[in-house]
Amino acid sequence: MKLEIYENLKHIVTQFLSFFKIAELKTPANGRPKKIPDRDAFTFALYQHASTRLTKKSVYDDFKEALACSYKTFVVSVNRVAILTLRILLVIMRQNNQTSHRVKYTDATDIPVCLKKNMDEHKTMYGLAGLGRSTKGWFYGLKITLTRDHDGRMLALRFTKPGANDRDVFRAINQDIYGIIVADAGYVSAQLEKDMNIEGKRWILIRPYKTMKKLMTTWQEELYKGRFRIEFDFRDLKLFHGLVTSLPRSISGYLANYLHALLSFVMA
Repeated sequence: MKLEIYENLKHIVTQFLSFFKIAELKTPANGRPKKIPDRDAFTFALYQHASTRLTKKSVYDDFKEALACSYKTFVVSVNRVAILTLRILLVIMRQNNQTSHRVKYTDATDIPVCLKKNMDEHKTMYGLAGLGRSTKGWFYGLKITLTRDHDGRMLALRFTKPGANDRDVFRAINQDIYGIIVADAGYVSAQLEKDMNIEGKRWILIRPYKTMKKLMTTWQEELYKGRFRIEFDFRDLKLFHGLVTSLPRSISGYLANYLHALLSFVMA
């Protein structure tokens, strides 16, 4: 079963790299040959996030007999190909923007890297992670802001510290996105709506707070209701694609995990 999943993913990876015309990473002229080719390392990364494997160690154990390398070499190889994943994600989002649905949704979610009580001892993501608070309580980690269209296509994303200004992030990732962009009450700002609205090209709909006295039309209410779709995306990323983890022992390991989880989600 695991071999079948691996072979199917390898076929998909080959098609992806060929379709998007993305070349594998070059080995330095005076460098040693790679123990694991980029195409295989890329496949192993997606195998982890598309299967029930929670860690790289479990993936390594699945294919240990066929791999002529140590576990450390395996981890380095999988983390290395994150740059290929980033390139593919950028191309996919660029193409999605060209054929996107008129209605878009923007929201953010927390990505904890450790428990709040352990934050003082966590050194790996020091400098990138920060203390933040979500609807579930305090957490130490990052925040991801995502824009997707009504049909579920990913259009833009950004990782930030939890303390980053949501409105500034909204401006940055949606600067080149047009249509009707819907956001929740966390982005309430008359100035933001004024800055982002472009007559005939872009409209910003931000759901008002319950305490705000503001009239809402029927079609606006229907658009606001559609926000549950992006909430489901965050749920799927965390529950089924391994977005949240506290196991990597390097910054590259954390970033590789996030990028591979996002591509696994896009491919699902």
